[in-house]
Amino acid sequence: MKPRRILIIRPDRIGDVVLTTPLIRAVKESFPNSFVGVMVNSVSGVLLQHNPNIDILITDDPQGKDSGRSGFWNQVRNIRRMDFDTGLMPLPRERHAWMMFLAGIKRRIGVGGKLYQIITGMRTVSRHKYIPLRHEADYVMDLGRAIGVLNDDITPELFLTEQERENAKNILQSSGFDLSKPIIGINPSSNRSVPNWTPERYAELINSLPAEYQLFINIGIHNEELEKYFLKYKSKHLLYSGNDLRELIALCSYCSVLVSSSTGTQHIAAALKIPTVTLFCPLTACSPNIMGFIGK
Repeated sequence: MKPRRILIIRPDRIGDVVLTTPLIRAVKESFPNSFVGVMVNSVSGVLLQHNPNIDILITDDPQGKDSGRSGFWNQVRNIRRMDFDTGLMPLPRERHAWMMFLAGIKRRIGVGGKLYQIITGMRTVSRHKYIPLRHEADYVMDLGRAIGVLNDDITPELFLTEQERENAKNILQSSGFDLSKPIIGINPSSNRSVPNWTPERYAELINSLPAEYQLFINIGIHNEELEKYFLKYKSKHLLYSGNDLRELIALCSYCSVLVSSSTGTQHIAAALKIPTVTLFCPLTACSPNIMGFIGK
């Protein structure tokens, strides 16, 4: 039998891409001889570097290098050359529905029932208005189940190289951290993607912790006001505002626990098996049942 060639498209935010890693793993384990491609945007795509379950990582940036008609058709031709027989689209996007259709992918499965999905003849799975409520990674796995995936393990995963871990270790040690002692991660940044504590509430938490605790405070990029507010902690703790996502992942891997709102950093920590204390808002889409920690 000819090996399967499966394309998974998830050009989404950090947390959503992390929660797609169980599907990627399950597809590869269910079809071990398959060729698995994953299409993401260039920002979140770095999350999937070094993932052994991915044969090719494709980036799609419709606002950048892949903009306009020429960018779209270049992607169509690129996908067509790879001769995928199956396409899975956990996030409904008209651009990618047409891209898979025009690339000649015969078996295409998405979520919902949009008009463009009907026009392109895409099979869809329904979330049934989130009744019963399940985890986002489990909803994503429904697409795998639709093609015969039997693995129900929805534990997310990320992969680091020894060099990345070593670089992060050097950053922490140069900041005075003793790696034999616990490191507490604090992530006050959410870029307004979800409701969050105020900086003052995070400061209250920091001030309530024993003075000897080592804190890794992730400010995030382009958060000048937030960085100014937490500058008073810089002499004792590590304030991180770097724009290297791989470096952030490696630094998080040394944390003993992470306190955060329900953002991408929380999902990164969970995928690294780092215990998390996460702030959730009452909205159904932000429920811990959907976006909470998976695993032990």
